[in-house]
Amino acid sequence: MPWKETCPMDERVKFIGMYLEGELSMVELCRQFGVERKTGYKWVHRYEQGGPAGLVDRSRAPHHHPNAVVREIEDAIVTLRGRRPRWGPKKLRVKLGRREPPVSWPAASTIGEILQRHGLVVSRRRKRRTPPYVAPLLSAEQPNDVWCADFKGWFRTGDGSRCDPFTLSDSASRLLLRCQAVLHPDEESVRPVLDAAFREFGLPRAIRTDNGPPFATTTVRGLSRLSVWWIKLGIVPERIEPAKPAQNGRHERLHRTLKQETASPPARTLRLQQRAFDQFREYDNHDRPHEALEQQTPHRSIIPRRKNTFGRCWRSPIPRAILSVGSIRRATCAGETASSISAKPWLAKTLASTKSVTDCGIFTGARCCWRSSMTRPATSTAPKTKKRCLTRKKKLH
Repeated sequence: MPWKETCPMDERVKFIGMYLEGELSMVELCRQFGVERKTGYKWVHRYEQGGPAGLVDRSRAPHHHPNAVVREIEDAIVTLRGRRPRWGPKKLRVKLGRREPPVSWPAASTIGEILQRHGLVVSRRRKRRTPPYVAPLLSAEQPNDVWCADFKGWFRTGDGSRCDPFTLSDSASRLLLRCQAVLHPDEESVRPVLDAAFREFGLPRAIRTDNGPPFATTTVRGLSRLSVWWIKLGIVPERIEPAKPAQNGRHERLHRTLKQETASPPARTLRLQQRAFDQFREYDNHDRPHEALEQQTPHRSIIPRRKNTFGRCWRSPIPRAILSVGSIRRATCAGETASSISAKPWLAKTLASTKSVTDCGIFTGARCCWRSSMTRPATSTAPKTKKRCLTRKKKLH
């Protein structure tokens, strides 16, 4: 049997009902309800004066407040607001103070309450924000560990065209991978630039961006089409905290140098501006010393690590795929027989999940084959396909 719920109003009505029956005295009635006789007589008196409505709790607010704003001052505030509907409480207070200095005008917060009481404040629509990225940011110890991507603030060229520079750099080596002026800051314009960078340098472990489009959205976990594409390629999409560009400070520092060297002043046309970006990329990677690299250039800093970092094959455990236009055709590497595939559950699962990687843009051919450390085919089983299973690495110039 559930518990019976009650409230003070129900108890008062029950108290008055039993009082009107006259079977119990006031002392016994108050003892049964657990109240004093003074309280019992009070509610009986209120019932006799106002009926059932008298049993409702009354407001304890004072009828008059000594610090309340006088009617004349409140009318002056409302009148000025009607003349200046876009002014806030702070501007209204300053204007009224200059007009009548001797008057003690209320605080800005009080003026805001007056405006809201008169219906002169329109509530702003709540803006949907990108969900925060709660995972810790990866440390960039070697090239291709973390890439940084962002848009340099757009500007107008000499002929009035809008220029949106998209920049991509390696966090560890400071190598400027791409500096491309795109048509629009969206996924369709950025994806081909990343496609070319992946083909040339391989896939990083993570890509660090801000919380703006096309890198993030207001959907679940802030994922966008671009970040989902990265996840399918085995790349972790990292996002810095809102309003904290220092978490991507290396890339922001690059933007300052980029603006000083290429956009102060801007070029006459987009074609000339892109030529300036290309020249800056060559200059920043090969000629400009970086203090963080002990006054070395980014190109020299990655030479000792070229074998294990840049130009390596992608780290996803999917067999060699040959990319064609609009589709992906798969071929098992030589040496991976049916028995060896069944002995590797992750490989069998990957081969079965063809749909999960369709249209992911997996880069293949000379740059995206099996790792050289994986099982190589025997010379007797497939001598012709042995070379295709070895990783070919692109040299950096």
